[in-house]
Amino acid sequence: MNEGRTIFSQVMDVLDPTELTRCVARYSMPRESRGFSARDQFLSMAFAQMTFRESLRDIEACLSGCRHLYAMGFRGNITRTNLAYANEHRDWRVYAELAQVLIRRARRLYSGDSHGLDIDEMVYALDASTIDLCLTLFPWAHFRQTKAAIKLHTLMDLKGSIPVFISITDGSVHDVNILDDIAFEPGSIYVMDRGYVDFARLHRMHQAGAYFVTRAKSNLAFYVSQSRPIDKTTGLRCDQSIGLKTAKSKRDYP
Repeated sequence: MNEGRTIFSQVMDVLDPTELTRCVARYSMPRESRGFSARDQFLSMAFAQMTFRESLRDIEACLSGCRHLYAMGFRGNITRTNLAYANEHRDWRVYAELAQVLIRRARRLYSGDSHGLDIDEMVYALDASTIDLCLTLFPWAHFRQTKAAIKLHTLMDLKGSIPVFISITDGSVHDVNILDDIAFEPGSIYVMDRGYVDFARLHRMHQAGAYFVTRAKSNLAFYVSQSRPIDKTTGLRCDQSIGLKTAKSKRDYP
């Protein structure tokens, strides 16, 4: 129903101005811009993301064609110069903290939903994606001799498919290294691919009281210490307790 407001301004109602102000106060810019606030920067980049803008010039041209910028929430002068300076000098942690505020709010909204599994514990999915970039346009993201890339590491809460942890690294950083940066919740279950199999890191997860589900690598050396009966009609192949064979594996995961 039309309330006399733009759709963009209604979507941006989820952002509490006081929360953004609190985040900005922790990390000030080298030279604060009176004509282009952190809120204007956030709205500009959010607008660019929603409308698939491809450059600062594209953002400026598109917003300059909007007749109701004030009604959309903008108060400053949206120019390429202002955007470029703010993107370069405003501390990224402002928006990292703001993202955590929005994530906590979203998780409360979905707290009563089911993740489709008949278990009470929190379940998270961890994976990484390599995003290819043009080496000419992004020389700082050097990946290979003729290729640029970054790697996006994401931990998803399966209730509502909400990302609770995101880290962007060089494309050459191995997936398993991100386990060093995640604070594991006791009692929670983390689902990962076999690229995250590192016994020392998995043992730290175990010591934190968390559980992990992953696939074993083809060269995993182990022995079966106990085998339990299963109902294969459920899709299970086996239910076994195992021990690690090699000295390094047993040392990393005693």
